[in-house]
Amino acid sequence: MPELPEVEVVRRGLDTHLVGRTFTDVEVLHPRAVRAQEGGSLPSFLVDATVDATSRRGKYLWLDLSTGKKLYVHLGMSGQMLVGARNQVVSPHVRIRAHLDDGTDLAFVDQRTFGQWRVVDGVADPYGAPGRAARVSSTIPTTIPTTIPTTVAHIAADPLEPVFDLDAVARRIKTKNTEIKRVLLDQTVVSGIGNIYADEALFRAGVRPRRRASALSLATIRRIILAAEEVMRSALDQGGTSFDSLYVNVNGASGYFSRSLNVYGQEGRPCRVCGTPIKRVQFMNRSSHYCPTCQK
Repeated sequence: MPELPEVEVVRRGLDTHLVGRTFTDVEVLHPRAVRAQEGGSLPSFLVDATVDATSRRGKYLWLDLSTGKKLYVHLGMSGQMLVGARNQVVSPHVRIRAHLDDGTDLAFVDQRTFGQWRVVDGVADPYGAPGRAARVSSTIPTTIPTTIPTTVAHIAADPLEPVFDLDAVARRIKTKNTEIKRVLLDQTVVSGIGNIYADEALFRAGVRPRRRASALSLATIRRIILAAEEVMRSALDQGGTSFDSLYVNVNGASGYFSRSLNVYGQEGRPCRVCGTPIKRVQFMNRSSHYCPTCQK
């Protein structure tokens, strides 16, 4: 599943192409893509609506519409948001095709059909007060949305948001009597971090994934969170992490951060820092990768 950097890459592309554009027609080509829509059909909500802004929290993406509604987009395992000329995107996996008033299309391509579009109401953002706004670089939007989709209300702020409170999140993580990697993957504690960036952040922080969060010092937890922010910013600079053709920008381009991964997917290869072979262990029905020497 795409993590924060991959979703932010998509959001930036959509922001460039969609803001100010109006939906003129919407074709639903597969019912699973709108399976959670309530209160009417997807076209009835989108036709004649203008995109006012694009937003993201963690791995979750949405468009702010002129109607006051939100178009919540869940990319699932393989969802792509592709922008092109009218009917230019040709694929057997196009699930939704939206026509825009400038003659272009927004196509939702989803090979595995786990993703969805859903128009929902907005609610007040529970993280509406700025936290570390001064630390947010100009490459990340610092506009704090006044409302967020109802589908995202339970999701915690992510480390790249201006509303993210480093100290408060570190204190909350320390209350968890479970593995630190499990906590990092809990989107209600800190959002945006998935398997790839959890492994990479823990490597940079020098902490093994099975260490108990409650046994770590607050300083160590802060170091882990800052490492996660650092690695995700680095991934953004390279367009995200793409292992195959499923994770792409709105123009179909892949990211190149996979070439910079230190531990994830590097089982048996020498650590770039110390030369020790990287280890892989089973964890939560997936894999964890770490350096036995660099991570204490």
